[in-house]
Amino acid sequence: MRLEPLPGLPEVRPGDDLAALLAASGARLDPPLGPADVLVIAHKVVSKAEGRVRALADIEPSPRAIELAAEHGKDARHVQAILDESAELVRADRGRLICRTHHGFVCANAGVDQSNTGGEGVVVLLPSDPDASARALRSALGVGAVVISDSWGRPWRQGQVEVAIGCAGLRALVDHRGWPDRDGRPMAASVIAVADEAAAAADLVRKKTSGEPAVRLQGLANVLIEEEGQGAAELIRPPEDDLFR
Repeated sequence: MRLEPLPGLPEVRPGDDLAALLAASGARLDPPLGPADVLVIAHKVVSKAEGRVRALADIEPSPRAIELAAEHGKDARHVQAILDESAELVRADRGRLICRTHHGFVCANAGVDQSNTGGEGVVVLLPSDPDASARALRSALGVGAVVISDSWGRPWRQGQVEVAIGCAGLRALVDHRGWPDRDGRPMAASVIAVADEAAAAADLVRKKTSGEPAVRLQGLANVLIEEEGQGAAELIRPPEDDLFR
């Protein structure tokens, strides 16, 4: 497998044609970006292009946001943006707000981020429909698959990894249950989160401040599909299957 960041992408602004920017950058690769490639894209450039940004100065915090901000040492306007993106506040503890977003994701701050925003006093939100964004970019770019990624922490593990919040053109999950293992016993729990693994792999060849939000992965033909697929929504564990609630 080969991983290669796309070169020379400018700072993305609301209203920019992200597909055109990625296509121009991908044309400089050798060989150019093509239909056998998986393109992993950091969600912030997708969100920025789609206008999913908010200026803190434009946000009027609610009493609940003011209360949470005082308890956890946060800007009340930032907290209000988090609440606006949340279907549920799962846990608030020591400055950390763990939320279930309207997409169904459970993550810190509902994905509302103040880093690498392109300006002061601005927060970047998750795309409204990351799977739809991935489908549109895949179609426009003519690549095999698109994965839209974000950095998340993980329960019971230190550090963060990139995970897929949107995808099109590949199997987000590969289900090996029922297949025989090397001893001939049927596997009972082997469901591989391929989209998450692709997202995490892409992060190994870029830095958070390198200005390289998109990475080409080659050698994943075995997980590409002609149709768009079920998207990253397939990766969301239903609340009724959550053993820790």
